[in-house]
Amino acid sequence: MEHVISILVQNKSGVLARVAGLFSGRGYNIDTLCVAPTQDTAVSRMTIVCRGDDPIIEQILKQLNKLIDVVKVQDLTTDEHVERELALVKVACTSETRADIIQLVNVFRARIIDVNLKTLTVEVVGDARKTDALIDLLRSFGIRELVRTGRVAILRH
Repeated sequence: MEHVISILVQNKSGVLARVAGLFSGRGYNIDTLCVAPTQDTAVSRMTIVCRGDDPIIEQILKQLNKLIDVVKVQDLTTDEHVERELALVKVACTSETRADIIQLVNVFRARIIDVNLKTLTVEVVGDARKTDALIDLLRSFGIRELVRTGRVAILRH
């Protein structure tokens, strides 16, 4: 099962390495990882998406709570939360396919942020399903480059 874990940490050097090391040292893979300062510049939020059954995730949460620079750990998976991801997709285009790509991008409420003769660069923001769906449809035109931020999430209440 996929889990979205939110971790508040002290904004100090080495914290990211210790958290990532905790996962890799136990053989757990991180699907996505996003880190940025919060409204308090002394604290950063890490949003980690990983897969595992409940006992594995429970063990990860316990180990994270033991790290010195960790302030708070939450598994948001079962709580009401909002999550978003940003992706930039450089798509091959010709004069014949340009209109089809633009129409598809508009259907997904994405934006074209760069244009040249051979490519369009698309920005899509949304949940992972929306992002995956648009990327899958754009593959038929030829994706030249793809960059994703990973997910960020916040509780609704």
